[in-house]
Amino acid sequence: MRKSVTVSAVAMPRRPEAIRRGAATALWITLGLALFILALLLLKTGATGLAALLQRIRAGGPVNTLGLGWLLSYVSLSGSPAAATALSLLGGGVLSPLETFGMINGSRFGASFIVLFTGFVFYLRGIRGRGVVAMGVLSMITTATTYLPAMLLGVGVLQQGWLNGVRFGSSRGLVSLIDRTFDPLVAAVGARLPDLGIFALGFGCLLVSFQVFDRALPPLGSDVLETRWGRWVDRPFPMFLLGLGMTALTLSVSVSLSILVPLAGRGYVRRDQVVPYIMGANISTFVDTLFASLLLASSVGFTIVLVEMLCVATVSLVILAGLYRRYRDVLMEANRLITSTRWRFSIFVAFLALIPLALLLL
Repeated sequence: MRKSVTVSAVAMPRRPEAIRRGAATALWITLGLALFILALLLLKTGATGLAALLQRIRAGGPVNTLGLGWLLSYVSLSGSPAAATALSLLGGGVLSPLETFGMINGSRFGASFIVLFTGFVFYLRGIRGRGVVAMGVLSMITTATTYLPAMLLGVGVLQQGWLNGVRFGSSRGLVSLIDRTFDPLVAAVGARLPDLGIFALGFGCLLVSFQVFDRALPPLGSDVLETRWGRWVDRPFPMFLLGLGMTALTLSVSVSLSILVPLAGRGYVRRDQVVPYIMGANISTFVDTLFASLLLASSVGFTIVLVEMLCVATVSLVILAGLYRRYRDVLMEANRLITSTRWRFSIFVAFLALIPLALLLL
């Protein structure tokens, strides 16, 4: 009897705190969702301003938009805002489906480069950044070696229209609710700003929305991985599923990869064990982009994102099922060569930094 009283006495003070945390989380999610929807609509409305800018530099086609998505990821320090922007440009009639596909792919290359550049900064500061360096280099080369064949496969699927019948859009009720809620505000902004200003405001609003969503996420420490999934790290498919699930939960490749950095530094995870994790993360990172296509009521956009996810998943599973050991060894050797000297690593980072600009102006 005494034991139950003690438990009840301990549990009671915690209940108001749990309620406050739950209410705060719900508030951040609601605010983040509202900003996310507003940002997409502003981007769609101001898309003609960016279209004029692209025409001025004669940018068009999937290769140019690949560079555009890559560069926008640099600006936002994340790939998700650039991918969502691509869907808004599609909805605004600025990009074709293939150009949208190229821009979404570019957003993923840009996101991987941000992790790489972070590692480069730590590398210049000394040995304590070795774990970040490994994550950055492996993220970049894993993304490149899976996304390039997936892009070729995806272009073929889109051109042949094999998945054109798989389309989903928002319900009429949801579209009507969004229109009634946000159209007056978007119209008021449109009356006061030029198209390019509306687009810039929408992109800024998109960045803020992702920051707000981050506030709603529960803290994910390395101890979670140590205690629950430590036994998975030496097997490719469980690590692949772990990367898939962790990125779907955090909606950020950068966050899900950063979780591995302290584990690598403390010896819980070796560099050769994280490759399947990165491959899984590169698939579920499109969850928020898929959600954006539904909010924009873009059935074509949904198909494009679905094709992207399926093609990346197909390439990744083929590698894991039949080529993984050789593939992993090649990546580890490339990682060793790239980071063997400071000059070699610096040239590698500088070369990658200039690629998106070259693609945009090609």
